[in-house]
Order: sequence, then C-alpha cells, then structure tokens
Amino acid sequence: MLREDTVFGPIFSRRLGSSLGINLLPKNGKVCNFDCIYCECGWNKDGLQDRSIPSAKDVEEALEEKLKACQAAGTPIDSITFSGDGEPTLNPEFPAIIDVTIRLRDRYYPSAKVSVLTNATRCGQPGIFEALRKVDNPILKLDAPTDKEVALINRPVGEYHVKDVVEAMKKFDGDFVLQTMFLRGPGWACQDWVERWMDIVRQIRPREIQVYTIDRETPMKGLGKYTPEEMRAMVQPLQNEGFKIQIKG
Repeated sequence: MLREDTVFGPIFSRRLGSSLGINLLPKNGKVCNFDCIYCECGWNKDGLQDRSIPSAKDVEEALEEKLKACQAAGTPIDSITFSGDGEPTLNPEFPAIIDVTIRLRDRYYPSAKVSVLTNATRCGQPGIFEALRKVDNPILKLDAPTDKEVALINRPVGEYHVKDVVEAMKKFDGDFVLQTMFLRGPGWACQDWVERWMDIVRQIRPREIQVYTIDRETPMKGLGKYTPEEMRAMVQPLQNEGFKIQIKG
C-alpha cells in the first residue's frame, strides 16, 4: 500500500513524465469514495489509521518548499500532479488549493503542467468543475460502461451512475483526458465491454484517452493485465476515427 507525503517526488510517471505529486489526503491513511480492486493504495478498510487532511495553507507551504528545492537542484518537473492516497477532490479546500498550485507553478516552473487524477464522481459539482477547468490536464476516470460493471471494478461508496458522470464530462466540451483501466477477467474489457465503452467515448469526445493496465501489486489477487498490443487492437476503431490514445502496459 502506497502512503504519500503531502508533496512527494518527483517520480517518473508512465503518462506524465517527471511528476511532482500532491496528496490532498492523509499521509498515513486513505480517503476515497471508490474502493477499486486494482488500487495500488490498497483497500479503504486498510487505510483508516489516519484521517487528517491537509489545508490549503499546508499544501502551499509544502509545495513552495519542494519547488524551491527542485529549482535549486536543477530537477526537471513536467507535471505537478494531484493523485495521492484516494480521491483528491474530496479535500474540502480543493478549489483553493488549485489556485495556490497554479500561482506557485507560474512562479517556479512555468512550463510544467498541472494535472489532476480524479475518479470524476464530483466533477459535476460547480466548485470542483470550475477548479478542474483551470488545470492543464483534468484526467477523468471511467473504467466501465455500466453501473453494474463499475460496481465490480471500482466498488463506489454511495450512489454512482455512469449516465451522471457522462453528462458531467460532456460539460468539459472535450477539453479533458479520459483515463480507463483495462483488466483481464470475466466481463472486463471483453469485446462487448469495449464496444459499449467506445460508444461513450464517442459521446464525450475527450481530447486524449489514456488506456492502461495494472503495473503494481493489487489488493484483489488474480487480476490479469493486457499487453500494449492487445489494448491497441481493442481501441483501434477509435484510433481510426481520429481519437488520440495513449496506451501504457
């Protein structure tokens, strides 16, 4: 189980390059409204020991200190990335933290992108939506085309409906990155699954799609991964239609 400081890295990201991470959730716990079977942070029940959440001021101080240190050392940063131990938009000061991050990015690393990895459950809320519109890379997750399949893969806490998330994604007018995990197993990423997922992609029309598979140990055992070649074959119809797709094995 990964447990991250408020600001950590930079680390090499398969999708974002040299990525300085920001964790808006507990340093020694996990807070998420998904409980994904593949989550590298482990099950929600195993992350209850710490429920403290950093404030906007905490993030500002930690981020400025790290950016100064990286700048002095000549460390490259391609992306300042909100990820961490759970869902970043659950931090009640998320919109204010985005403003702080953009200001510090502009001061110390103006060429770096600001990226947010989110499960998209809250992107329809006005404050969250407006904050996500300010960042360079709002990376919104949709792992399955139906509520039933989401329940198997992501195990949402509380009410969740794919149709509501799709409607929220449409409000971005295509200016976002769609992220989807492909898992090998009964009913996951089979041909019918992929066809229905591609139909949703055609509705929301993201500027880029990130298709990836498991890379680290997962809390549910026995999950299988796809090769890049297999994933490329599955999404080939979208590539033929002109969608930009990044595939990571």
